[in-house]
Amino acid sequence: MPRRRRRTAPSRPKQKVYGPPPPTREEECAQENDLIEILKSFGCFESDVELRHRENVVQRLESLFKEWLIEMCLQMNLPGIVPQKVGGKLVPFGSHHLGVASKGADIDVLCVGPGFLQRKDFFSSFVRKLKRQREVKDIRVIEEAFVPVVKLTFEGIEIDLVFARVARNRVPQEMDLLREDWLQGTDLLSVRSLNGYRVTEEILRLVPDVQNFRLALRTIKLWAKQRNIYSNSLGFLGGVSWAILVARICQEYPNASASTLVTKFFKEYNMWKWPNPIMLRELKDCHFNLPVWDARVNLADRSHSMPIITPAYPMQNTAFNVTPSTLAIMKEEIQRGHTIAGWSQLFEKPNFLRKYKHYVLLQATSATEEQHPAWVGLVESRIRHLVVNLERNVLVTRAHINVQSYPERSMGNARAPIRTKWLIGLVFNEQGGQHLSIDLTPNLQRFSDIVHSVAGRCQMFREGMSTSARYMSQKDFSWDLPQEPGRRVISEKPQPSQEFKSDEGPSEEVSLSQSKSGGLKRARTPESESPSKRVRTDLLRPAET
Repeated sequence: MPRRRRRTAPSRPKQKVYGPPPPTREEECAQENDLIEILKSFGCFESDVELRHRENVVQRLESLFKEWLIEMCLQMNLPGIVPQKVGGKLVPFGSHHLGVASKGADIDVLCVGPGFLQRKDFFSSFVRKLKRQREVKDIRVIEEAFVPVVKLTFEGIEIDLVFARVARNRVPQEMDLLREDWLQGTDLLSVRSLNGYRVTEEILRLVPDVQNFRLALRTIKLWAKQRNIYSNSLGFLGGVSWAILVARICQEYPNASASTLVTKFFKEYNMWKWPNPIMLRELKDCHFNLPVWDARVNLADRSHSMPIITPAYPMQNTAFNVTPSTLAIMKEEIQRGHTIAGWSQLFEKPNFLRKYKHYVLLQATSATEEQHPAWVGLVESRIRHLVVNLERNVLVTRAHINVQSYPERSMGNARAPIRTKWLIGLVFNEQGGQHLSIDLTPNLQRFSDIVHSVAGRCQMFREGMSTSARYMSQKDFSWDLPQEPGRRVISEKPQPSQEFKSDEGPSEEVSLSQSKSGGLKRARTPESESPSKRVRTDLLRPAET
């Protein structure tokens, strides 16, 4: 019987590969070494001595916290509570816990206590204990924040302390804070505080290669800071958001080197169609009656411009503050990063004063250095609301807040007031019609009202504090270069400033001051002192952005 010939499958033509070939392993190693050297030049790595100092500071804070818990138990004299066994847990989170802290960075620290404590005890009694420590300086309590925080400096290191209490009488050191059942019966503010650590720990567990993730994240954080798009409070992205974005790329390319991950970061997000969400895992709801981000269920979540979702329950959008303008700016920066070939060019700083022709100048003024940090923090936390209001103006196509503030103080005069300034770049829509006046007074007045309201509610207003907002053009600015290296102060040229004039009543610079009676009032700038000019679209020629 004749043997059948075995049929051979037709050979497939080789698939054509377009574009440059992928880098070899040797080329990747060379790129990574170059990247590390550049990051070192920017101070992105701590020395071993600095790292040990940070760890010692955290240990010292942990000892103080546990001492305070024992003192509170003895003071409260609760039946069935053994003070020496109440425990307590203090853990760092954020960039320190992720292993990407740069030189001089602050440390975010979570303090976990038992449920029988009151939140006010931490922000009063424990703060008094901290004030008695000679290592502690510049302590500030911000209870009205979305996540209440105590800010301080401990042996030269800036610390942000948050507090959470769990529904237990003991908090053992081995307590696993990732367990969802600890959240059941816990108040919302404690859940928010706990999630700082829980999100950080989940990110580390969800990336395939922690070392490559850390190097890639250091690179992206430096790029975002250099390009002035690193600020959650001002409508850009904060550290957690950037970490989640990098972690998602690590999941997509588990075997890629750090330098390749950075390249893929710009490529992937340059093509990303927002508002499609970025998630490291599927949405999960434990039904503990806690708010969870889910655009399929919650109509309000569908309006978010840039959803970047935390991987720990209750899942939240870390980019909630992003506005249409800040989203457009970040997309432009990502596109720029995608087209750049060299590391050095990637980290070039932009010249914000040459980017636009029209600006809003914000200014916060205080009488003393002790008052100024808290006042600046309050004003800065409300700038995002002004940006949103400016975006709602049909004749404003972009409102770009520069995240770099400009501190200023008169040289040689210790009694001179301290000022901090911010700039918002504006692009006007000329297509809406020529020869029309653009009146931003309602927008600036609204910002003034918000600051006025919060300052009164917090009872933090002091003599000499004020804030103002007004329009200025690019030609009205000049640079002052103080002796202090790395810091620049923006100053106005000695010429009449341009302020917005309302159609109703005299012109005014929207500002706040304190009346003699101790209350708050709005101060008008007389027309004779500050000549006013309405802005006309036929005279405006916005710079290309």
